[in-house]
Amino acid sequence: MPKIRTAFLPQELRDILNHLYANYSEAEIAKVIDAFEFARLRHGQQVRKSGEPYIIHPLNVARILAEMNLDIVSIEAGLLHDVAEDTTTSLDEIETHFGKEVSRIVDGVTKIDRLNLSAANSDEKAETVLKMFFAMAEDIRVILVKLADRLHNLRTLDSLPIEKQVEKAKETLQIYAPIAHRLGIHKMKWQLEDLAFKYLHPEEYRMIAETVDQKRSDRELIKEEYKSLLQLSLARQGISSDISGREKHFYSIFQKMREKGKGFDEIYDLIALRVITENDKDCYFVLGIVHNLWKPIPGRVKDYIAIPKSNGYRSLHTTVITHRGEPLEIQIRSQGMHKEAEYGLAAHWIYKEGKITRIHHKWITQLEEWQKDYQQGVTGLGDFQKELQLDEVYIFTPKGELRHVPRGATTIDFAYSVHTEVGHHYAGAKANGRIVPINYELQNGDRVEIIVNKNSPGPSLDWLKYARSSSTRAKIRKFFKEKYSTELMEKGKDLLRQTARKLQISMDDLIKDPRLLKLLSKDSELSEKDVLLRLGEETISVEEIASVFRPEEKAMEARSDPERPISPTSTVFVDGASGIDVKTAKCCTPVPGDKIVGIVSQKGITIHMFDCPNVQSITHGQIVTAEWGDTSKEIYPVQVLVEAEDSASHAVKDIIQKAHEKSVKVAEMNTRFTDWNLTVYRVIVYIKDEVSLSELMDSWRKISGVNRVYRVREGS
Repeated sequence: MPKIRTAFLPQELRDILNHLYANYSEAEIAKVIDAFEFARLRHGQQVRKSGEPYIIHPLNVARILAEMNLDIVSIEAGLLHDVAEDTTTSLDEIETHFGKEVSRIVDGVTKIDRLNLSAANSDEKAETVLKMFFAMAEDIRVILVKLADRLHNLRTLDSLPIEKQVEKAKETLQIYAPIAHRLGIHKMKWQLEDLAFKYLHPEEYRMIAETVDQKRSDRELIKEEYKSLLQLSLARQGISSDISGREKHFYSIFQKMREKGKGFDEIYDLIALRVITENDKDCYFVLGIVHNLWKPIPGRVKDYIAIPKSNGYRSLHTTVITHRGEPLEIQIRSQGMHKEAEYGLAAHWIYKEGKITRIHHKWITQLEEWQKDYQQGVTGLGDFQKELQLDEVYIFTPKGELRHVPRGATTIDFAYSVHTEVGHHYAGAKANGRIVPINYELQNGDRVEIIVNKNSPGPSLDWLKYARSSSTRAKIRKFFKEKYSTELMEKGKDLLRQTARKLQISMDDLIKDPRLLKLLSKDSELSEKDVLLRLGEETISVEEIASVFRPEEKAMEARSDPERPISPTSTVFVDGASGIDVKTAKCCTPVPGDKIVGIVSQKGITIHMFDCPNVQSITHGQIVTAEWGDTSKEIYPVQVLVEAEDSASHAVKDIIQKAHEKSVKVAEMNTRFTDWNLTVYRVIVYIKDEVSLSELMDSWRKISGVNRVYRVREGS
């Protein structure tokens, strides 16, 4: 037993020390206690928003790091991570007391926090966090401490205002959870996702939580029955293992319901078991026993041991039909695999030997390459953020080597992932022995061979249309930026000249306009040369640029007056009378053909759709009947949301083109990105009636990559 007296230490610190006793000396453990005392004294009487002493937060961050079996330096940094930010303590003092490594990690976490606080909006915050991940890639422990910090903050988010809760939750789903996934830290990933889900979609979270709770007792009985049957079968074969039930996490349930359009009862892996064997070789033996006990569902057996995921995850997955006639998902892995699956890169961090596994070191190297690409202006931080969200597929080289590429990647992406020069001299590709086109999307298990022409002068600008990976696009852009920058700039000037002429503004004003910079790059830090080069790549059209500027010139009426006046003729009859001044409400934007009512206020009479939520809150005496009359000379602004896949880069052009074909004026178009790899376009159009609107919306639904099209009300 250690000689260190722990009776009077906080429970959180005792939990930390319990994790350290087996692997560290008393002298090393004493450093952790010193770090705690230093942090406790420096934070002094500071309290959190919840009212509890501030020291509780760094204690819990350090406990999370200890549970991940990280080294003493990481634990010290976890205890001290807010000292430089929230007290008068300098980094020099921390270095003097605890050494350069601890000071460097605290400095890295502090810089991330400061950038977070100074950013103007959530998108900028996400990007500044990414900048720091680039800068701190030299010591992965900075990221691990920050992930632990974010996890505990989410656990105590109730004390913050609702808008801050939503902001932190969104940032977590966009940045922190995907990074935990890339590092293979599953235990942290699912906690980050579930906690963020709770604050970002509270109603859906509550529904799933209540449903899971209601069904828990029944599921537990069934789970125990399955567990007993499997344990008996394994014991008969002399297999020693640990079998446990595996809870499906709420965010995972929500994603499956959303992606597959299914109800809760249709998500068939809610009941699941995990079998942990003593060694790797027993995993396949257990799989055979499972399939002898219950029949596997074809296509639902996945071997992540032979073909690990890119983040190092290894396990066998199978879904079987039990004797009850219901699906049961089972994971099979060894003790070592389980540790890797739960803690990912952290499971391989051995401080005394400085080891990081090759597969994870590769991801850190990728971070460094991204940083160089960003600094050279051939990619944006928004590209990296999107890349984090992408799932992956696995393919094989002609020699049978396993490679991972982003889902949706094409043969040109694979060529560049092999080597930049292979990509530059791409002349075609074969998948499974057959020639495939450049835009062929790679599928799991494809055997891919790249055909190379060494005499090729280099890539074509057209390749940018087929590249799905941001890394691929960066390499192509870099090639042209280095060799054909003059030609690209001339093309860019020509496109800029056409757009300026169309918008009737000067080229000088257009090239400096922040709306153009935002359209070309999320980081909005492009020089004039960079703008011309981006335009010269011909990945955006004159119409797409003009559509961003038109609202400022042509839709002032729709934006300046929330309620649009209607001519006092026979357009609308109020209580059977015509010639009365009325306005259409912006919240529901009714058009002829919609069932309508009027709301009387001091400002006059406003026409709403009959089922508008704002109508429901009005007392009966303020509502008057309304009917459409002669609307042949009127057009009406309507807001429509068009939800499309991120990959549908043509969507803006097609939306405008379809509207033009229907003789409908597009007054305004705004864009936002979601957590689901979707782009949502909010479009304001001027429409004659509901029939014309339905026809337009139907034409938009037929656009490739568009998922949903629907009318919106204020706040949607």
